[in-house]
Amino acid sequence: MCAASAGYRGRSVLLLEHSNKIGRKILMSGGGRCNFTNLQNSPANYLSRNPHFCKSALSRYPASAFIELVERHGIDYHEKTLGQLFCNGSSREILQLLLTECDWAGVDIRTDCQIHRVEKLERGFRVKTSLGIWQCDSVVIATGGLSIPNGGATPFAYETARQFGLEVLPLQAALVPFTLQPADLELFRPLSGDSHRVRARIGAISFVENLLFTHRGLSGPAILQISSYWEPGTEVEIDLFPELDLLAWLKEQREARPRADIRTLLGQLMHKGITQTFCDLWHFEGPINRFDNRRLQAVADQFHRWIVKPSGTEGYRTAEVTRGGIDTDEISSKTFEAKKVPGLYFIGECLDVTGHLGGHNFQFAWACGHCAGQYV
Repeated sequence: MCAASAGYRGRSVLLLEHSNKIGRKILMSGGGRCNFTNLQNSPANYLSRNPHFCKSALSRYPASAFIELVERHGIDYHEKTLGQLFCNGSSREILQLLLTECDWAGVDIRTDCQIHRVEKLERGFRVKTSLGIWQCDSVVIATGGLSIPNGGATPFAYETARQFGLEVLPLQAALVPFTLQPADLELFRPLSGDSHRVRARIGAISFVENLLFTHRGLSGPAILQISSYWEPGTEVEIDLFPELDLLAWLKEQREARPRADIRTLLGQLMHKGITQTFCDLWHFEGPINRFDNRRLQAVADQFHRWIVKPSGTEGYRTAEVTRGGIDTDEISSKTFEAKKVPGLYFIGECLDVTGHLGGHNFQFAWACGHCAGQYV
């Protein structure tokens, strides 16, 4: 995005890719259909030590601008839940869009190019690579974070930032499944593959989406979202019926079907295996007419407030993004140029800007790529 934007300004642009293929993360995204942006995108969808940093780029290149580009290239797309936009075809269409834009803008792309070192000269930079040495006016680092190492992730951006004296904030896997403590894992592992709509909460932050039980722990959109706010040792509160007043519903059932087993009744609201597991855990059984109001309140409280203490996460191997990164106080929010190093730019996931699930990280990539491309 940055290369094409700069090329259209008449700049001579060389794009160096260390792997043998361009856009591997794009091809992997959205189950192969690329969740390329989100209709509801706003600065509220990002975590950063400076929550204002992303506002400038997102206002100058909003989701509507990328949608217009998608439509101009004749790519058909559809909306899923919560404003998420996906290609009707495949992720390759988005990659081809970007490659076509680079071609039209005269960008020279080289793959299989290992970057050995970036050096500051009196005027410009020297970039030493496995394919030779180049001198240039400016350098843009767009190498992402540590997430999905088999997709080509490296710490290159962070190392280069530190080389030039820029602060890098602590890094952590985000949008990532939780692993469970051994006892919890043994209890819930038989539910692997089952999902249920929940509200996952840490403090004042919460997300209502599906939770997925896995053979390692907990995943699904609700868990991936809340994982970006999780710190080791923190408890996660999960409401198994976020859109239902369970106590009122149980009282209604007691009036209508007094002899029905409470497990049978709860089984109308969630997968049978999930119902059985939680009722075993909390010792709920027997006809509902044996449950007075106090006991029904206890049932409702447990299902509305299941407390989970993850043992950890699955780490960068499965994380969709990296939380933390280059301190945005070091970077111009207008140009993405390092304040201490004129001509050196950092864009995308390597910065301390982490988007929510659902196309927001791509939208920030398009926005800061476009904005930096106006200045390099």
